[in-house]
Amino acid sequence: MTPEQYVQDKAARSGSSFYYAFLFLPPARRAAITAFYAFCREVDDVVDETTDTGVAASKLAWWRSEVASAYAGQPSHPVMKALMPHSVAFCIEARHLLAVIDGCQIDLEQTRFLDFPGLTRYCHLVAGVVGEVAANIFGRTSDATVQYAHRLGLAMQLTNIIRDVGDDARRGRIYLPVSELQRFDVKASELLLRTAPHGYSDRFTALMRFQAARAHQTYDEAMALLPEVDRQAQKPGLMMANIYRSLLREIETSKFKVLHQRTSLTPLRKLWIAMRTHWQGR
Repeated sequence: MTPEQYVQDKAARSGSSFYYAFLFLPPARRAAITAFYAFCREVDDVVDETTDTGVAASKLAWWRSEVASAYAGQPSHPVMKALMPHSVAFCIEARHLLAVIDGCQIDLEQTRFLDFPGLTRYCHLVAGVVGEVAANIFGRTSDATVQYAHRLGLAMQLTNIIRDVGDDARRGRIYLPVSELQRFDVKASELLLRTAPHGYSDRFTALMRFQAARAHQTYDEAMALLPEVDRQAQKPGLMMANIYRSLLREIETSKFKVLHQRTSLTPLRKLWIAMRTHWQGR
């Protein structure tokens, strides 16, 4: 299997909404974003699929070393072999990859966030930086597009957090800020127990409505930041935004039944949203 086949397989098997946006890109840009996405999946899987934290920490340390080796001209992992030919053309720097690893390191060491500013710093690493790299690959002429990409990355990560409350609790993680749990009088133990239907109290629903409203506001702020000059090039990002925002609305329609189930969109619906965005340009 070639490095290119490896990253393509990694991206396709993930079932991610990102994959549907990649389909509309020219070959070189599609190859670059596929390799970058595969890198993100590899390091994220270290935390999600490795039960021994010591082993996971060693693997993340290995990835830091691999990034350094790759940018010194000696990549060894198929993902880095697939990514490095695109690094100069699309301004993919070692600092971007190391930031993603830093975000995964936080996942490994921290299971709570005291307040929203703390959560935002985490989201910057695991989503904002990813958005910046994606915007570079899609093509941009304005620095303002980087600000848009970071804001959109935050909105999408907030959507992930809302969707994954139950899945994260199963792993002992709570990404909803502690200060906001306290504000809505929702106990961490209620989330960790994932007791449906009793876990779906009015307090929990109010907390989740607050989270969803903030995510919607962040999507609106991101769209307002996108310069018109880069709107055409950034259509893949708009596709992802529309898919994720449709998911958020689906969760709202289900009245935030996220403790015992994981809401998702069908592949056909994701493809339709991507195609509609491609045609309409927004």
